[in-house]
Amino acid sequence: MPQTADVVVIGGGLHGCSTALHLVLRGLRVVVVEKDHAGRHASGVNAGGVRQLARHPAEIPLSIASMELWERIEDLVGDDCGFSSHGTVLVAESEAELAGFRARVDDLRLQGYTHEEPIDRAELRRLVPAVADHCPGGVVSRRDGAADPFRTTQAFRRRAVEKGAEVIEGTTVTGLARHGAVWRVTTSAGVIEAPKVVNAAGAWADRIAAALGEPVPLEVFAPMLMVTSPLPAFIDPVVILRSRKLSFKQRDNGTVVIGGGHRATPHRDENRTVIDWRALATSARTVWELFPVMRAATIVRAWAGIEARMPDDLPVVGPSATSEGVYHQFGFSGHGFQLGPATGAAMAELIVTGATNIPLEALGIRRFQRAARQS
Repeated sequence: MPQTADVVVIGGGLHGCSTALHLVLRGLRVVVVEKDHAGRHASGVNAGGVRQLARHPAEIPLSIASMELWERIEDLVGDDCGFSSHGTVLVAESEAELAGFRARVDDLRLQGYTHEEPIDRAELRRLVPAVADHCPGGVVSRRDGAADPFRTTQAFRRRAVEKGAEVIEGTTVTGLARHGAVWRVTTSAGVIEAPKVVNAAGAWADRIAAALGEPVPLEVFAPMLMVTSPLPAFIDPVVILRSRKLSFKQRDNGTVVIGGGHRATPHRDENRTVIDWRALATSARTVWELFPVMRAATIVRAWAGIEARMPDDLPVVGPSATSEGVYHQFGFSGHGFQLGPATGAAMAELIVTGATNIPLEALGIRRFQRAARQS
């Protein structure tokens, strides 16, 4: 194991590997320390949605920048990551819900964002012919799509290593302390000294932040997914709901991945989750009601990944408020996969130049200190 680096990245998920790649592309020596293996948790087991649609305004600039990278992902990492662009459709189940969606689109346009487009019943039927008759319309983001999450994480890891990064897996960070101009990162395999450290430790990132004197209200959670046996092709876009928990897409091999936010029980110190079959049955019921074509489908597998969620559902991205040379990149709250490419680029830019063209102020860790003072 190397004893020194320019940057130590703690966490080998998509975000850690993306930041490592963008840092080595800028000429820095980077070591990634991962306690399990790259993509073991949230990065490798999520639904793979590449979605700009229905994001908080604070995330939209990062999401738009990331979409630019997704559309040339093979140039960046040497693998197309299974990315395909068929759009994402947010389905309304009532006229009142559709009116709310249209009001959001109008507000986004006043802010200069045009990626969300309201659609009426006829366009919804054209995009999603199998949807139930009671749905009056929705919103589409036509450049959105989906990719293979584990393949994507491995592609970023592989390209980072090809360009000079070292990825040390099966090694746990046990301490972080400032010594003069460098940070001493103590691991289960030895000590690495570096002037910069990135905390991309996912569901374990709050422990690193707390050790630096900036505790955050991170919630450990475990979104569940399930997949069906292959079906004849019947849908191209990714479909999501807001009134009920559902995300839904059909892969090229005909299988259908169903998610949306129902949770398993996470045990982060044991690296395991316990599936809630009753909640999965609720997801299956929602699909049964919205897509009659799915009523004969067979569920063949279910799983969950351990992730980090923040109270405002926004990630923590930016410099530490207490510790010079430390940067945070965690808490993506179940929707960080699409953001991975651009967040790594922005973090590398921030570390190398001290600034980034992508506005990150609303995602900084100081927001929790302000909230604590006001409570």
